[in-house]
Amino acid sequence: MVTIKELTREEYWLPGNSSCPGCPAALGLRMLGKALEGKFVLVVPASCTTVIQGIYPATPSRVPLLNIAFAASASAASGLRAALRIRGLKVPVVVWAGDGGTADIGLQALSGAAERNEDILYICYDNEAYQNTGIQRSGATPYGAWTTTTPLGKREHKKDVPMIVAAHGVPYVATASIAYPLDFVEKVRKAASKSGFRYIHLHAPCPVGWRFPPSKTVEVGRLAVETGMWILYEIEDGVLRLTGRSRVLLDPSKRKPIEEYLRAQGRFSHLDERDVEELKRYVEARWRELKKLLEERGGCLR
Repeated sequence: MVTIKELTREEYWLPGNSSCPGCPAALGLRMLGKALEGKFVLVVPASCTTVIQGIYPATPSRVPLLNIAFAASASAASGLRAALRIRGLKVPVVVWAGDGGTADIGLQALSGAAERNEDILYICYDNEAYQNTGIQRSGATPYGAWTTTTPLGKREHKKDVPMIVAAHGVPYVATASIAYPLDFVEKVRKAASKSGFRYIHLHAPCPVGWRFPPSKTVEVGRLAVETGMWILYEIEDGVLRLTGRSRVLLDPSKRKPIEEYLRAQGRFSHLDERDVEELKRYVEARWRELKKLLEERGGCLR
């Protein structure tokens, strides 16, 4: 297990950038830089990070960064990886994309790169809406959540992108949370040690879009995991394992009430009892699915 003392003191994502107070993307980028110690190339599609990474000629990024069109991050990363290979450079290529550019607009390129088993690491920082363009709903927005395009609450459940990617049979898929940075760092390093297509889905609570104080980003992220709303796991070479805090949460009695997570965010303030019960049903169904997968062939998905 990675410890804080093992992390470099070097900063590869500099302060004074354009991120909002409490921004989870900026926190995640800082941890990514420390995990790989600045030895990678970053591919960023249209997203909050396009703004955070700075307006030319200033940027907080100390690693090479390619801004690319919304739908094209996985395909651009595939081409970049091929170009580096031709030049004999073994530099990790990392996509850093939001849920809009992953679950929706970028899904076709993501699926294509996964099917070809391209040698890239794709990280989706999931703030569960199109936050940069006005907080519109995405395929990753959870049931019941307020957005500017779902003012009464979204009526569909969240798209399960990690399992969609895992269905491609790629070497490594994981979920992570900015509230558990060492778990994230460990998964980034494990993914970077492998070849082929690797995918990490990072839960990223957004103070602006989720309507909570900027000082509560980590607290809200922890509540997501502790209530079972967000499950930490990895699928390595087809074998599923729960990780971190989620390892002890298969037993529902060990989880905090989902209401604690919902009350912490203004985007859920309009929910009635039926909505809360629907979310509870969904969460229990997700845990049952994972438990079944863990029990079948020792957690093997192939």
